[in-house]
Amino acid sequence: MAQSAFPNPANEHACPSQTGAGGGAEAIPAFVGSGSDGFSPNQSLCLPQLAPVPTGLSPLAFIVQGLEPGDRVDSQGMIYVESIRGVPGGVDLWRWSQPIEGAPNANGTLPFKYEGQPDNCGIFGLTGGGCVNNVGSPTNLGVAPGGGDADIAVNAPDPNNSAIPNVALTSLALVPGVTATNSRNRGDTFFTPPNVLSAQVAGDDRMWNDAPDDPSTVYMSYHDVTTFNIEVQRSNNGGLTYLAGAGEAIDAATFPAAGSLLPTSSANVAAQIKVDRNTSSCPSKGNLYVAFVAPDSVTENMASGPLRSVYVAVSTDAGLDVPTITFTDHKVFAGPAGAANIFPALAVDNFGNVYTVWSDNQNIFLSSSSDLGNTWTSPVRVNRDGTVGKSNVFPWIAADAYGHVVVTWLGSSLPGNSNDVAAMQPACADGTTNCWAQWSVYAAESVNGNAAVPSFTQRTASDHFIHAGTVCTNGTGCSNGDSRALADFFQVALDTQHRANVAFADDHLASPLCSQQSPGHCANNDPQTFRVAVPYFTYQLKPTKHIVTTGLCAR
Repeated sequence: MAQSAFPNPANEHACPSQTGAGGGAEAIPAFVGSGSDGFSPNQSLCLPQLAPVPTGLSPLAFIVQGLEPGDRVDSQGMIYVESIRGVPGGVDLWRWSQPIEGAPNANGTLPFKYEGQPDNCGIFGLTGGGCVNNVGSPTNLGVAPGGGDADIAVNAPDPNNSAIPNVALTSLALVPGVTATNSRNRGDTFFTPPNVLSAQVAGDDRMWNDAPDDPSTVYMSYHDVTTFNIEVQRSNNGGLTYLAGAGEAIDAATFPAAGSLLPTSSANVAAQIKVDRNTSSCPSKGNLYVAFVAPDSVTENMASGPLRSVYVAVSTDAGLDVPTITFTDHKVFAGPAGAANIFPALAVDNFGNVYTVWSDNQNIFLSSSSDLGNTWTSPVRVNRDGTVGKSNVFPWIAADAYGHVVVTWLGSSLPGNSNDVAAMQPACADGTTNCWAQWSVYAAESVNGNAAVPSFTQRTASDHFIHAGTVCTNGTGCSNGDSRALADFFQVALDTQHRANVAFADDHLASPLCSQQSPGHCANNDPQTFRVAVPYFTYQLKPTKHIVTTGLCAR
């Protein structure tokens, strides 16, 4: 439970309770758990409760939430976490590095600094002073050109900017499109005004970012909502504009099976974009990969068939800085069941081995390629032990050393489909949520992930149940009966010590606004209690043994 005796047990900086943002109230009471299975105590990341403070200048206020948290770790060990509030609420950002924010706390948590809203940094705030000072200000309108989706990327240290790595961020509003901005001072300020027209295609959705091992190149991928091809653009200025190169990840041969040809077409679900940024002098450096799931054939696609095949698009010319980026698609796997339980995910290790993971709602699967995406190993089930026979969704993957991968996901305490209200939310005799599906964050680690049959060690990264009930995996197709309270994914990133850093959304605590929003229902296990999800963070306390830092390059 929350340690109420310590108002800020994680010693986080620039929080609303310290700055007065949002009237000083925070989205939930600060929470620090006990730690679990080699992971640090789970800590909530501070958010204002309302944006803005209701005043005569701004009589309306949004209730703040933090969904779909993503994290990155740069080569200097700086950890960034971002999350979305939803359109038009914008995006929030936190950071931590030991030289700047200080050493880990005695309880094992990290003293993150809340960096405010990068996509609202001065564009709508009527006062200056950086992103944090705009958050919760009575003169801040509380809206931003995005918040529907977000992603970040970190570059290599910039020799022309005191060796500070660039941070690129994108934020989505369906119209006008993708907002892009960047920071050259570790997130303290972002370029103002942000570029609200960074996508070259009007009408776009679900963008992703990644950056190679250089100071200024950033890639962005997103769906063209008309054709459902996956557009890819390159930036050579740190993610301010994406005009230096473009291409489409679904090639002409695959598009009939994966594109939007007719109103009945199933089309595809796209994973994030990944750059081979190896520092092992492997020739694959600079290659670009995009994973997606789609029907197995044009016939299935036109007949609204299931998205049961996993594909990876490969570009070997992206790193050549050419204006047209070309892709060739490879089918990884065709299964009997749908793989469109959002999202599939992708990673590349430091020797050019490529990995993709996906969920069929019951299990998490991994396949790898050691020949630049041309051929793939037979899928292996990642989840094991007590998770087998239960629902397992929201996979993500990170890779660094030779064959070293960490896969994270949400696992249920009950069998059945995560979207099934009857299976996940049975009627409890005591009227609570105690008999509902209880969800945990799992992490499985392998030091031979590129083997034909890799071995995994599974751990429970969450030290408490983070959610009760259904978890919808249908994205914007979710109905009121199933829960999209955690949105659609969470992420894991590996740091310079090969440790997993996990950011996830969590709504297990009642909102302090429950007395207004759900009068008489404020218990954490009351199904009628008003609650909001906020980002939580945990990290692996020690790196695993037997990590291999030498090996053969993928070819």
